[in-house]
Amino acid sequence: MRMAIALLLACGLAGSAGAALAAGKAAETPPAGRPPERVYAVACGYCHGHNVGPIILGRGIPAATVQTMVRGGRGAMPAFRPTEITNAELAALSRWIEKSKANAEEHGK
Repeated sequence: MRMAIALLLACGLAGSAGAALAAGKAAETPPAGRPPERVYAVACGYCHGHNVGPIILGRGIPAATVQTMVRGGRGAMPAFRPTEITNAELAALSRWIEKSKANAEEHGK
């Protein structure tokens, strides 16, 4: 256990998240509020628009549907917890996706 804590400290992971991980618990502090474009880029865009999941930008998917899918997952899509995408981030993301225009650089199903 001391070795794990030392490794976390050496990697710069000290603080509440590092302490939670060292204690074998998931970090409970959600990420700081990020703009919806950033959340999409790091959590959604890896699959959607790159031949893994369906293209979702520019389709007018209702915000409530986006929120349900993000929290519940479906098929191969995982559910995202509030520690991964906060409720505020999800609200902004879902509205952004609903109103988004298609991205010509995205491709897929």
